[in-house]
Amino acid sequence: MTKAEIVNEISRATGLEKAAVLATVEKFMEVVKDSMANGQNVYLRGFGSFIVKTRKEKTARNISKNTTIKIPEHKIPAFKPSKVFLEEVK
Repeated sequence: MTKAEIVNEISRATGLEKAAVLATVEKFMEVVKDSMANGQNVYLRGFGSFIVKTRKEKTARNISKNTTIKIPEHKIPAFKPSKVFLEEVK
């Protein structure tokens, strides 16, 4: 499902204008992204959590050059669904 399809579905279900729904969805994504960029997790009860995970430093190989490189510790975004969410998907 694309963002446009989500906006259409919400607009149809609530009767709100698509422009207002699109602005709300855009702002929601911006707030989640900014919060995670600042190292804060976002918790949505009954849905799931957008969390920032830290990957440890590791050694990797560049096969084409036959060399090893160090990948420094870095943060990645992740989503952890709630139990309710998981049960509905199953």
